[in-house]
Amino acid sequence: MAVDKTPVLKRCRSLGIEPSVLGYDKKSNRKLNTRSRKMSEYGMQLREKQKAKFIYGVLEKPFRNYYEKADKMKGMTGENLMVMLERRLDNVCFRMGFARTRREARQVVDHKHLLVNGKCVNLPSYQIKKGDVIEVKADSKSTQRFKDIAETTRGRLYPEWMEVDQEAMKGTITELPKRDQIDVPVNEMLIVELYSK
Repeated sequence: MAVDKTPVLKRCRSLGIEPSVLGYDKKSNRKLNTRSRKMSEYGMQLREKQKAKFIYGVLEKPFRNYYEKADKMKGMTGENLMVMLERRLDNVCFRMGFARTRREARQVVDHKHLLVNGKCVNLPSYQIKKGDVIEVKADSKSTQRFKDIAETTRGRLYPEWMEVDQEAMKGTITELPKRDQIDVPVNEMLIVELYSK
């Protein structure tokens, strides 16, 4: 399985993303070598695509597949793309506070710690639906790792499209997310322009 092993803070710096978007509370003190050269239109489009891929932990081929599916759906392609990325199980796990970072959320899903509607699902790309109940397995809840996670993520704000019981480590998807409820600093219109060339 291919995994992006780029140092997180370095990549955040180069893409201009706050590390908190990925769940990291560290800050890098290094400054970027800001050249005065103006970025081309293609460069800006590519950068937005790289931001979205990096934030959600998706590699190029799956990302392209998401775009093609979003293009076939009704409505705006860019909004559909962002909603599909937001509905990934690893992202939902992070949003519900069952992991400290997005990378850890992917690992929690991979290691079969999560149940979706009572069934074990270990696909980070699994698309959640309205009404799905996501919870941490009973034997996993008692481990030190999940106690630490609960301590760290206590007080985290949850998106309005889900209800979370932090004590029981259980959450319900009350509705599918809309674009204006997704607080990710990505301009999806530039991604659509890039792919529609």
